[in-house]
Amino acid sequence: MELGSRIKEHRAQLKLSQDELAGRIYVSRQTISSWENDKTYPDVQSLLLLAGVFGTTIDELVRGDVDTMKEAVEKDMQLLKHLSYTMTGFIVLMLLALVWWTYQMTVWDLSVMQTLPTVALAAVLWGIVMFASAWADRIKKEHDLVTYQEIISFWNGKPVDRDTERGRRERLIPRWMKVVRTAGWVLIGAAAGWFFGYGGMWLVDALTG
Repeated sequence: MELGSRIKEHRAQLKLSQDELAGRIYVSRQTISSWENDKTYPDVQSLLLLAGVFGTTIDELVRGDVDTMKEAVEKDMQLLKHLSYTMTGFIVLMLLALVWWTYQMTVWDLSVMQTLPTVALAAVLWGIVMFASAWADRIKKEHDLVTYQEIISFWNGKPVDRDTERGRRERLIPRWMKVVRTAGWVLIGAAAGWFFGYGGMWLVDALTG
């Protein structure tokens, strides 16, 4: 791949730092670094912006690298889809496990020790969801996808428009705040699973008399 070295060369000629270039084309500094080191590749929208900043053409930037870029982006796109399906499926299974655990505790009046296998199963399912989520987040970070619309565009193989108010606002949020927000969503999800378990138990109990 030569695209990374071309980006770095053009940036050096304009005496731009990675942060400065990132600000001009609405991506993060880490994204520029990934492109220059051939870890990931810019999409069509980013290539257009890069060509504009560098005063060159897309053809000159991607000369000889088009097929490799398409294969890499397609691979990540398909992997992101598979991870999304995996998370959805295992979340459903985890919620069913919570319903079963609640039923065991309330209807069958089993002790906590007796329901440990069900608890362990729910924990394993949740762990798989978290692993898939972390993997998907890494792909989104590599391609600098921070909003739902950007993810959907990437998912469908369309140009990603990062020059939006929400996109710019998301990219200004400090990393520590994103970690806190993610932790909050995890806690909310756990609480929702707990209530779902009790609700499912109540429904099953009502149906079985």
